Amino acid sequence: MPKSIAELFPQQEILNYLKERKFKPMMGEELYPEVKKQSLKFDILTNKSKTPVTASVHAFNTEAEIGTREAERMAIEAALIKRKMQLKEEDIIALQAPRNEAEKTYLMKEVYNDIENLVQSIRARVEIMRMEVTATGKVTLNENGLNATIDYGVPSENKIANVNWNLETANPIQDMINWRNRLDSAPGRILTSTTILAKILSHPTVVNALFGKNTSRIASVGELNNYLNQLKLPNIYTYDEKYRKEKTDGKGYDKLRYFPENAFVMMPSEPLGETLYGPTAEEIRLNGNPTVDMRTIGKIIAMVYDESLDPVSTWEKAVATAIPSLNCADELFQASIVIN
Repeated sequence: MPKSIAELFPQQEILNYLKERKFKPMMGEELYPEVKKQSLKFDILTNKSKTPVTASVHAFNTEAEIGTREAERMAIEAALIKRKMQLKEEDIIALQAPRNEAEKTYLMKEVYNDIENLVQSIRARVEIMRMEVTATGKVTLNENGLNATIDYGVPSENKIANVNWNLETANPIQDMINWRNRLDSAPGRILTSTTILAKILSHPTVVNALFGKNTSRIASVGELNNYLNQLKLPNIYTYDEKYRKEKTDGKGYDKLRYFPENAFVMMPSEPLGETLYGPTAEEIRLNGNPTVDMRTIGKIIAMVYDESLDPVSTWEKAVATAIPSLNCADELFQASIVIN
């Protein structure tokens, strides 16, 4: 019989399990590829533009014009994200003294399911940050005693609010052309919600542009994107995935979207930045453990540990430090569209 529940779940086995586990990819992982760093603080460049500044013609034997470095460094710190679950006393007793091997296997599988769910909760919080940056140019950290906002410097002229495409006099395609023309670089894709896409597809000015007047047809996504491409506009993609957030009273969950339903964003076709993961205190503590191969520690770390308190308790926990970076603030156009 093991002396403790934690002995049933050695740290190295949990690390190996997570290393082999394949989670469903999230859109934010494509827009902000994940990178593990060895620091909690990162420098990112703001006010950086890819539009070239022209050099000047000089007479021979004259000093070169001195350029000005526009980009500024902004220090950001990875956010600490963690969540834990407690094993009930009945489960602790059953795990330490199972009636048979089948019961032991079942109970251990349930613990690993808990670990997966905890890791998924960390991944969800990181995705929330990535999608908030994409839609608004900011990350809001307002929970558990922390109240901070990180502004990544998307220019104010690249933002517009409360665009009303419910009006018959509105012209979504002309709006897109105008917004594209505000950008110095042609966007490579558009991200919005299915709700906003449906508004575009059924809007009279869009239907008339595609099929002529006095038609009851509604355009398909393919037909719309083909027409947009002819106008030198990029394809429209949608993101409607949701997550659940536990209510403050612990009774039930609210279902929320990663990407706001009213958001409409023009962006480059290449990655927008990176998802920067840093070390955790738990990871540093494992550094001196001879039974742990530090090379198997990924971006999110999980563990099972005991506490000798009253009542006796065993906890499952997942933790990470992470923050997205944005390296193309001046290449985004962020609009919010009236839903109703």
